[in-house]
Amino acid sequence: MSAPFRFPRFFVTTPAPCPYLAGRIERKVFTELSGPHAGELNDALGRIGFRRSQNVAYRPSCVDCTACVSVRVVTGEFQPSATQRKTLRRNADLEVSACKAWATEEQYELLRRYLKRRHPEGGMVEMDEHDFADMVEQSPVKTYIVEYREPSQDGRPGRLVGACLTDQQADGLSMIYSFFEPDDERRAGLGTYIILDHIVRAGNAGLPYVYLGYWVEDSKRMAYKSRFRPLEKLGPGGWRRFDPEQRELALG
Repeated sequence: MSAPFRFPRFFVTTPAPCPYLAGRIERKVFTELSGPHAGELNDALGRIGFRRSQNVAYRPSCVDCTACVSVRVVTGEFQPSATQRKTLRRNADLEVSACKAWATEEQYELLRRYLKRRHPEGGMVEMDEHDFADMVEQSPVKTYIVEYREPSQDGRPGRLVGACLTDQQADGLSMIYSFFEPDDERRAGLGTYIILDHIVRAGNAGLPYVYLGYWVEDSKRMAYKSRFRPLEKLGPGGWRRFDPEQRELALG
């Protein structure tokens, strides 16, 4: 008799410079997601801090560093702040659709503008059309690309101003990667709006969490994740409520 599915085999990457903290070295542990049970495996790994990239699930496994902390928003208790409510009102006219995970030229051009403005030194800036298509379309789990467009005119779709590659897991939505128009003053706060929209979507679907990936206390690039409360972080004892501001005061 054979087992219903094979226990995953895990591997470790070669150490490389950390993209978040200068002078640190990162290392990841990863496994392949494949076969009929890929979704179940991805759900289980997501609950213990793994993230998906194409057909691989990974999480940090750095020597002498635990700065990367998995965080998720509790959708049923979330209440937007005054600033977040203003962002919701400003972008309330956007037309949002969850599409099949299929890459388009329009999405790619938006990504290029976003990376050039927001992450010009990042590793993704060299991504070409084929790399982008692989990122979006190579998924063995239930994946969507959520598009944010300005109002349609004369039956034609409006301008694409944001997009997010999103996995639907058993207990929540996992935001794999989002990007948006970086230089449109009329659409200030688009990144925040995309997260807020995912929280609403998850709540409406009865999903208790929105997974935001990793939060790094000393990384300015990650600071925005702490603005969505209540927030939970994954530690040795499992998922626990987390207030970054209180933590900063305690450390001070």
